[in-house]
Amino acid sequence: MTTAPASAFPVELTDLVREHVREIPDFPAPGVLFRDITPLLADGPAFGALVRGLADKYRGHVDAVAGLESRGFILAAPLALELGVGMITVRKAGRLPGPVVGVDYALEYGTARMELRPDTVTEGQRVLIIDDVLATGGTGAAAVQLVERSGGEVVALAMLLELAALSGRTKLDGHRVDSVLIY
Repeated sequence: MTTAPASAFPVELTDLVREHVREIPDFPAPGVLFRDITPLLADGPAFGALVRGLADKYRGHVDAVAGLESRGFILAAPLALELGVGMITVRKAGRLPGPVVGVDYALEYGTARMELRPDTVTEGQRVLIIDDVLATGGTGAAAVQLVERSGGEVVALAMLLELAALSGRTKLDGHRVDSVLIY
C-alpha cells in the first residue's frame, strides 16, 4: 500500500480547509463520498485565508495562474488578483472562441477535451495551474500539455484536495504537484 504524500502547505492551512470541507455520502451516486468545498467558499474569512496562504507559497514564482473549468476558476481568479498576475482559463471543449488549442484525454468511459486560447500565454511565462480536486490526473495532464504547447512553463499544479487512492500524480510525473489537503 502506498502512503499518501504530505501536504505541501502549512498545517494551519490544511486544517482550515479540512474544517470547511463537508463530506456527503452517496453523492452523486451510491458508494461515492463527495467532498464539498462550498462551506469553505461561503466563509469569507476562511476563503480569504486560503487565497492568502496559496499566494504566500507562489508569490514571485509565477507570472500567471491557469484555472481549470469550472471550480478551478473560483480559486484562480482571487489568487491571480492577490499575486498581481493574470489568469488563464482552461475550458471544456467548445466554450472558448477561436483560435484555440485542445487536448483530448481519457475518462473512465470515453474521452473529454480541454481547450486554451494560446494567445493568453506568453513565451516562457511561468504558470501555476490550479484546480479544486486532483483525482485521476487527466484534466491536470491536459492542462499541462496546453500551457506548454502554448509556450508557457508550468511551475506547479496546486490542488485544493487530492484523492491519493486514484493515483492522479502518476499522470503528472515530472511536474510539481502541491495539494493542500490529501485524502
